[in-house]
Amino acid sequence: MAYEIVAENVDIEVGGSIPMAAYVARPAGGGSRPAVLVCSELWGVTEEVRDVVGQVAALGYVAIAPNLYHRSGPETAAGLEESDANRERGFELLGQLTREGVEADLRACTAYVRDHVAATGKIGVLGFSLGGHIAYFAASRLDLAAAAIFYPGWLPVAGTALSRPEPLLEVTGGVADRDVRILLFFAELDHVIDEDQRSRIGEALTAAGVRHEVVVYPGVQHAFFFPGRRPYDKAAAEDSWSRVRTLFAAELGQ
Repeated sequence: MAYEIVAENVDIEVGGSIPMAAYVARPAGGGSRPAVLVCSELWGVTEEVRDVVGQVAALGYVAIAPNLYHRSGPETAAGLEESDANRERGFELLGQLTREGVEADLRACTAYVRDHVAATGKIGVLGFSLGGHIAYFAASRLDLAAAAIFYPGWLPVAGTALSRPEPLLEVTGGVADRDVRILLFFAELDHVIDEDQRSRIGEALTAAGVRHEVVVYPGVQHAFFFPGRRPYDKAAAEDSWSRVRTLFAAELGQ
């Protein structure tokens, strides 16, 4: 069943910093719903991310995508067009994130949807690339039921501000402590995440006792999920989305 949705841009106060813009969508008609945090790629809350928020809401959830770059200025709310110049800008913005700030932002999102958009019960997280990196971090800090994580870069190595003081893979014990069920999607030909990194991630999850599944799509490249891009792979995108639906239905309800 696909729900009709309503969506809006909102501003959320976070500890006296520049208000955080976020995009929220939910099924029309009211009623209490589980929530899903949607974590963006390096480019921020783009139209592609907003479309994913809508797709999640159409499944029956309250979905919210925050602009985690908001402390760098309100102009970051619109996201970045994909280009070499904006890639450099994106890494500048990424370098200004902190673990404490990102945790505060995500907690503010969960509080907002509970207070203003009738979100109740369990919470999940969905993230792509950098957003997958952030989703893994969220699973170690927040009381989540499930995390669907697409091609998360830099988990076992230094590479983002969230990799300090140690690579994020070393926080896997926090995921286990919260009993978050993890679903990871990788591309065999990913230029960011090689086979060794995939193996190290799987081994860490197994060693910590995290409920998890790792799916590797053969012959597929990084960023395979989004239509209109060169790496897009329809079969992998559709299969992964089906698995996301199943995960959230089992762990969140709906």
